[in-house]
Amino acid sequence: MRFTTKAEYGLAAIADIALQHEQGKKAVTSEIARRQNISQKYLEQILLQLRRSNLIHAAKGKNGGYSLSQAASSITITEVLNALDSSILADSSELDSEDGIRMNLKFCLWDKINRNMREYMDSLTLAELLAQCDEFESRGVYAI
Repeated sequence: MRFTTKAEYGLAAIADIALQHEQGKKAVTSEIARRQNISQKYLEQILLQLRRSNLIHAAKGKNGGYSLSQAASSITITEVLNALDSSILADSSELDSEDGIRMNLKFCLWDKINRNMREYMDSLTLAELLAQCDEFESRGVYAI
């Protein structure tokens, strides 16, 4: 499994939007970019993908900005990652059928790690991720 910059930034952006959403606010692109240290132009591309996947809504105008399209407790990390790059949680390419199943590292190790990671990401919601980050932050380990 490999995390792309787009996936990393996208997770940070949707987490930022979720935090604003919890406070009853909409998240503005320029502020997300500043808080997350992401190029605004690149962030706009990411937000477009999250909108197309119906994970966030956009509102225009004076009180415009981004908000979650549903509760953070019903958005899984798998949904977010797949909206940004569906290859992240995919298994390695198919094995050559002429050779049968070749026992190699790709099959025995990496695909198994990917399956376990996929199961974890399927079970982890955005709300749970934010709660874990809050716990780390309260111990001085990590901050969003």
